Amino acid sequence: MSVDFGIIAWHEDGRWDATRLVSNRDIGAIIDLLKAQQTNGGAIALIAIEDEFVIIARALGDQMQMMISDVTYALDYEVAAELIEVLDLEFPEEDDEAQPGGDLDLLNDLGVSEMELLTILDDSELYPDEQLEAIASRLGFGEQFNQVIESN
Repeated sequence: MSVDFGIIAWHEDGRWDATRLVSNRDIGAIIDLLKAQQTNGGAIALIAIEDEFVIIARALGDQMQMMISDVTYALDYEVAAELIEVLDLEFPEEDDEAQPGGDLDLLNDLGVSEMELLTILDDSELYPDEQLEAIASRLGFGEQFNQVIESN
C-alpha cells in the first residue's frame, strides 16, 4: 500500500531541523505551517503523494513558492487540483503531457537549480520519497530527512 509522506525543514542557527508534516493533502494548512515556522532561511515542505508525485513548498518572508512534479495529477487528486488553483496554472486536460508546474527555481538560492531539480524529478528509477531524499541531501539535510522517515 502506498502512503503519503511529508516533512517540513527549516534552517536556523547554521543547522537544519526537520519534522513530519501532519497534513500532506491540505494546501492551506501546509502554507500556514510553513509561514508559522519562519526562520531566516525560510521553511521548506517536501511532500510525496502516494507513489505518484511530489509537491515542494517554501515560505521565505512573505513570499510563498510552490511546485508540483506533474500537473496532470490534478485530474485525479484533490490536493494537486488545489495546488494548480493556488498557483493560478491552467487546469490540465485528459490528454495533456506530464509536466511540472509552479516555481521550479524555488530551491535555487539553496544550491539546487531548476535543472538539477527537474533531473531528480525526471528519474523514473526513483519513487517520490527517494526523489525527496535526494533533494534533501543536496540541500544539506539528508540525515535529518532520514531520521524523520525512520521515526515512523
